[in-house]
Amino acid sequence: MSGVSILITTIDDEDKAKALARAVLAERLAACVQIAAIASHYVWKGEYCETREWRLEMKCRGADYPALAALVRRLHSYETPEILRIDAADADLAYAAWLNGETRRD
Repeated sequence: MSGVSILITTIDDEDKAKALARAVLAERLAACVQIAAIASHYVWKGEYCETREWRLEMKCRGADYPALAALVRRLHSYETPEILRIDAADADLAYAAWLNGETRRD
């Protein structure tokens, strides 16, 4: 196991996405956050919805995932935010070393 995890969430506003990215990077809970515009189709409270959202993929240490998820949950504007964890089965050693260095909080 590489110890690298990815938290995925979506949000309805690009400025909110950028603010969330800045917050998790400032806390050193993620080493990298990628933001991409997407079209989301879903059912919410029995209603079909089609909206523009921004997907954030946050690369973090596996051990930091609970704290990262808690921060995202606290700062997120949605009633029920998407918070998904993907654990990397393997990560390039140089990338994992960089990630660990960028999220060190001594």
